[in-house]
Amino acid sequence: MNRRDLLLTAGLLPLATPALAQNARTPLTLLLDWFINPDHAPVIVANEGKFFEAAGLDVRIIAPANPADPPKLVAAKQGDIAVNYQKNLPLQVDQGLPLVRIGTLVSTPLSTLTVLRDGPVKTLADLRGKKIGYSVPGFEEIYVGTMIETAGLKLTDVTLINVNFGLSTALLSGRVDAIIGGFRNFELNQLDIEGKPGRAFYPEQHGFPAYDELIYCAHKDRAADPVMRRFIDAIEAATAHLANNPDACWELFIAGPRRELNNELNRRAWRDTLGRFPHSPGALDHNRYERFTRFLAARGKLRNGVPALASYAVEPPPAR
Repeated sequence: MNRRDLLLTAGLLPLATPALAQNARTPLTLLLDWFINPDHAPVIVANEGKFFEAAGLDVRIIAPANPADPPKLVAAKQGDIAVNYQKNLPLQVDQGLPLVRIGTLVSTPLSTLTVLRDGPVKTLADLRGKKIGYSVPGFEEIYVGTMIETAGLKLTDVTLINVNFGLSTALLSGRVDAIIGGFRNFELNQLDIEGKPGRAFYPEQHGFPAYDELIYCAHKDRAADPVMRRFIDAIEAATAHLANNPDACWELFIAGPRRELNNELNRRAWRDTLGRFPHSPGALDHNRYERFTRFLAARGKLRNGVPALASYAVEPPPAR
């Protein structure tokens, strides 16, 4: 069984494997949260623009078949870094996964609760008796319950339906009246392209503390590994290049094996995501993380209470 077969057996598919330079670079495996898309622009620019190479890194970028796998694989030391979700990290750590945040990929919420603009739901209160579709189980009750409480509803006033990864399809077909977890830079654009624009309700405006949508996580044993700082510094340099040269970086993004991404949906998502990448991806907003973790604890989601921030979120130490 070759390496590709092993990866496919594990539900993983390699997206980019740059060749090692003569002065061998440090190998690093990065597990994405899902298939490659504009949310990962800094990663692709760092790879294709040789920012990883300049940092002495040989980064292998892998997309999972199951979005729930990357944090578990990194926790099991079967990967070096996982793209993860800040909102899920305290829950994962509470369940015993030895993970720590080392950087931020997308520094604003992206998830929404979305309905069709021309449909019967104009306010959150209109969701009473309605069906709400979700994709990944584990957080949908917190999302929906918190948001509709601001409109005087309870979770028992709605029905949650797992529609797997067909959020937009389920909403367009009428299978559900709303969807939770659709990204404002993707699902909203997809609905608009289909001629059925959506109406979004934003969690940070309906009961949720603000949070980072996507973060980089490593095993806690590697929190102080200088390689992690080299990775984050390369991402920082790539993000600055992306901000200054968005059109040229788009061409890098859709080059070669990613040419199928050159479509209207990804062009719109690229535009809508550019301003959401932090220019200091290693910087840690202590208040934001502690506030969100306290929020989860107050909602009874953490069995072991509020953990110390340093146990699940750090800034990698300076590279030497």
